Amino acid sequence: MKKSILIFFVTVMTVNGLFAQGTEKEKVVRAYYTGFETHNWNLVASQLADGFTFTTPINDHISVKEFKDECWGTNRFTKKVHFIKWAQSGNDLVLLVGINTTDNKLVRNVDIYTFSGGRIKSIEVFFGRGSKYPGNTE
Repeated sequence: MKKSILIFFVTVMTVNGLFAQGTEKEKVVRAYYTGFETHNWNLVASQLADGFTFTTPINDHISVKEFKDECWGTNRFTKKVHFIKWAQSGNDLVLLVGINTTDNKLVRNVDIYTFSGGRIKSIEVFFGRGSKYPGNTE
């Protein structure tokens, strides 16, 4: 039963992902990551909705202020962002993202974005390959 539910979810997300290209949600996420590539906090912040939270295995639903204080500093290591796979369902967009760092490493994460009013209400990040991102002390 669990396996069939997982297969159904993956199928739906994959099919939805085929139609997610060029959506407004995708444009917002691209702008968000452009802020990382250009080291522009104002561009990142302009994509975030009121009440935004950020979650990783290290951070649990932290606020915009905590996100800026605790996480934004690592953007200095961001060289290039690659959008590998997208999937969309309702208010959620799932992204497999690759980030090339300034020391020529590749970090791959899965991000789940939840949207409200056309902006990012929350991001939940699952660390993948290269989770020892430069500047990450965990």
